[in-house]
Amino acid sequence: MANINPSEITQLIRDRILNYDAAVEVSEVGSVISLGDGIARLHGLDSVMAGEEIHFSGGVSGIAMNLEEYQVGAVLLGDYTHLKEGDQARRTGRIISIPVGDAMLGRVVNSLGQPLDDAGPIEASQY
Repeated sequence: MANINPSEITQLIRDRILNYDAAVEVSEVGSVISLGDGIARLHGLDSVMAGEEIHFSGGVSGIAMNLEEYQVGAVLLGDYTHLKEGDQARRTGRIISIPVGDAMLGRVVNSLGQPLDDAGPIEASQY
């Protein structure tokens, strides 16, 4: 049987406490009430801004458009066929934007400004 050294255990506990990261991430998460024709109705995103980018499960994004008292209407960008009622919708806190400038010249991008061609990532400094 192995010997337990109390001083080693105490030192390990102290190291863990000193290196503990107590950062708290606060995010507003809502849920999908209904889906249809590229529009999602959401509940629980009370502080969302008009034009704010919203992330859904499976990598789908949307734009908050119709801000009502008890629900939000969002235009869905991309393939949303896997989304269903009850799925999570998460605020990003930023208005939707795409890169601009010379890096975009001649590029083929989707509605989020992500490249669809095989020319690599877009290196832009302005949005």
